[in-house]
Amino acid sequence: MDNRIVISIVGLVLFLTIDPACVQAASTTKVVIMPASFSEREGILVVAQDQGFFRKRELDVQLVYVRTGSVAMSALTAGESHFFHGSASGATLGAIAGGVDVVLVAGLINKPTGAFVVVPEIKVPSDLRGKTLGVNSIGGGNWMFAVLALDHWGLDLKRDRINLRAIGNNSVLAQSITKRLIDGATLSYTFASDLKRQGYRVLADLATLGIPYQGSGLWARRGFVIQSPDIVEKVLTGLLEAIAFIQDPANKASVVRSLARWLHLPKVDDAVEGYDLMKRLYERKIYPDVQGIRNSIRLLGAANEKIRGLKAEDVIEDKIVKKLEQQGLF
Repeated sequence: MDNRIVISIVGLVLFLTIDPACVQAASTTKVVIMPASFSEREGILVVAQDQGFFRKRELDVQLVYVRTGSVAMSALTAGESHFFHGSASGATLGAIAGGVDVVLVAGLINKPTGAFVVVPEIKVPSDLRGKTLGVNSIGGGNWMFAVLALDHWGLDLKRDRINLRAIGNNSVLAQSITKRLIDGATLSYTFASDLKRQGYRVLADLATLGIPYQGSGLWARRGFVIQSPDIVEKVLTGLLEAIAFIQDPANKASVVRSLARWLHLPKVDDAVEGYDLMKRLYERKIYPDVQGIRNSIRLLGAANEKIRGLKAEDVIEDKIVKKLEQQGLF
């Protein structure tokens, strides 16, 4: 038999016996996104993944939660992840000030979020003097939320003898409040609501205080953005689709299930309040907040000369966001 015919037959047999799932897997691009927080703010990532908004763009996205922004930034710079989902915190800006070429490609929530929860005896912000507050990590996003709120209320850590203790994520912070290990903390809305039902006081919803702040955003290495703009564009397009999905009331049940799974809540209904707040927090305009980054530089720069020398405009790369706007996606 002619060798060309044999090769053709073998090729046909291989084509017919290949598992379609393998073909699909081979055509997808693996993307790792690392969030360093455990709250409703990460809900957009879970919804995009659960609803297949990444898969439809041939992206195999893995969400890898890490405890702090410092760990996420280390993984990003080492090439172990492609994106860091987090805020303009000490970990992020400190790494950039230290020479790491990381840029903000999109601002997903451009305001501080969560609730400032305290023990019942604390009735007004001035009662925080001499108290101990818990944070995720010193310099992290949760720390920034607490310091921004205190600054907004005219309180100073040193002058007013307010002690900040690095405790852990939202779940650990909430438990520490109930055990009276700390007097308060800024918590995600879901955990804050649970404590409120138990009699603890919410001093403020941070999102309503009007504080300029670059909250949750997507960060990446500048070199990766230059070399793989198509991947960045696909990820951002998937997130924009997730925002539209979240804001459609018809999708409430699906979003609540995703959020409950992400937060490991015992009952799906426990995520309803978190869903309602997600609808309010996310907006279709995903431009980074320059003034919000300046605010972070101001606070963090007081104790770090290198951060003080940063310019907000230099840590932003929004050309892909501008392209998506020109395409009419928002």
